[in-house]
Amino acid sequence: MGEKKTGNRVTGGVLLFGLALAAILAAVGYRALDGADADTDESPAATPLEALEARVAEEPGDAAAWQELGFTRYGRGEFGAAATAYREATALEPDTAVLWSAYGEALVMDSQRDPLPPEALAAFRRAIALDPADPRARYFLAVKRDLDGDHQGAIAAWLELLEDTPPGAPWEADLARTIEQVATINKLEVASRLERAQAARSVPAATGAGLTATGAIPGPNAAQLAAASQMPPGEQRQMAEGMVASLEQKLVADPSNLDGWVMLMRSRVTLGQPDRARKALSDAVAANPSAAARLRAEAEALGIR
Repeated sequence: MGEKKTGNRVTGGVLLFGLALAAILAAVGYRALDGADADTDESPAATPLEALEARVAEEPGDAAAWQELGFTRYGRGEFGAAATAYREATALEPDTAVLWSAYGEALVMDSQRDPLPPEALAAFRRAIALDPADPRARYFLAVKRDLDGDHQGAIAAWLELLEDTPPGAPWEADLARTIEQVATINKLEVASRLERAQAARSVPAATGAGLTATGAIPGPNAAQLAAASQMPPGEQRQMAEGMVASLEQKLVADPSNLDGWVMLMRSRVTLGQPDRARKALSDAVAANPSAAARLRAEAEALGIR
């Protein structure tokens, strides 16, 4: 594999998860701020970098704070600093898979020469050992196979990941595109396999019909998503956090809004905050005990357990 292919391959993987932020920004903005009661005066910088830096200085044992700092640094393109923050988080919570996979991705982005540095590879392997379903670790371990020349193995792993990807996930289209690109570069047939993988992830009618999590929420149109994608990553992160916070406030005022709770869970998953996603589920069930079965089904569709 040539150097250009390698660079494109890994960059594609980073974009796979990076574009999720723009998608959630557009979607949450569409849902949380759509309507006459939208608070346009609220600052989008709900969790500014300065506040996060102060937080980890005051509470250096707070893994969640280090995780948020890592995410914010990553969004600003400060990948080395992001890796440092994630390293601190993994030291505090060594059994949390998402921290290891985020750490590995930051190391990949910070690397100037090696498309998959040994320390990043070790982080992805640690993540997958803790959680075999971690999508970021699965993606980059497939990248490793591709870099080693096992293109068929990489595509097979990506197809399995696609089958496990919740319908409507922000990275869904980019994962499929990566599979197609690698197949084209290496002259491999993938169309029928991709079609089968897409069919396999159709939600059964008995369990998935009508679930908000699988796409029933009205979302942004193409123009809105494109506009969100044009924002600098740091601004995307800040505004997305602000909009999610606004959505949380709306749910405090109207806890019966089931679609709002699902959007909150989905947002937390996309922002790499599984603990907060689980808390959103817990709060939603507590506020709507009669809808507990539906809410748990929605959470299951999002991979929240």
